[in-house]
Amino acid sequence: MDVTLQHEHAWDVSTGEAKALQKRLAPQVRAEPLPRAPQTVAGVDVSIRGDLAQAAIAVLRLPELEVVAEAVHRCDVPFPYVPGLLSFREMPALLPALRKLDATPDLFMLDSQGLAHPRRFGLACHFGVLLNVPALGVAKSRLEGERAGELSVEKGSRVALLDDDPGETIGAVVRTRDDTNPVYVSIGHRITLDEAVEITLQCSPRYKIPEPTRAAHKLSRKERE
Repeated sequence: MDVTLQHEHAWDVSTGEAKALQKRLAPQVRAEPLPRAPQTVAGVDVSIRGDLAQAAIAVLRLPELEVVAEAVHRCDVPFPYVPGLLSFREMPALLPALRKLDATPDLFMLDSQGLAHPRRFGLACHFGVLLNVPALGVAKSRLEGERAGELSVEKGSRVALLDDDPGETIGAVVRTRDDTNPVYVSIGHRITLDEAVEITLQCSPRYKIPEPTRAAHKLSRKERE
């Protein structure tokens, strides 16, 4: 895949510099409809063990959810663990993995936060803005915001995820399987929240975790073994 960054910056920066970069780039995030229904979705997963990061990308064709391309890259981690700054640990592994990918997906689904982030610039936003590609985040846990109400137990149920002040909608709490803990969906770039929720559910026929990120996680585990 051709990788052209829209905004160049270093990754081995201080914590203060990283937060300042997030604040500077956050206004670049665009919530807008997809140009067309995606035919391929890439799941993105990054695992870190010790000082090594491994990025795995699995591209699935819709609606079959068949894997059509894969790529993996492993490298040193340039940044310490700091909540809210995971993109500075994970993007340096993701960019080389993208260059190995023999496909250009229509949409990227990341196992991370997007807009539902203290500075409105989680990994899914950082990824989408730097590459100028449609992206969404599907996280297993909440980092920011509160539920707008109770969530019913049925698959497909959703409630808004609201910022405490001033009550801005920053994502959605979505049930992808009956009577199972929900996921937290937010936009990364160039997609609407409704589209992000719809695609998340479309990609979750059996399990809590959508198939694209699930396939990427399985690929990463296979490579480590």
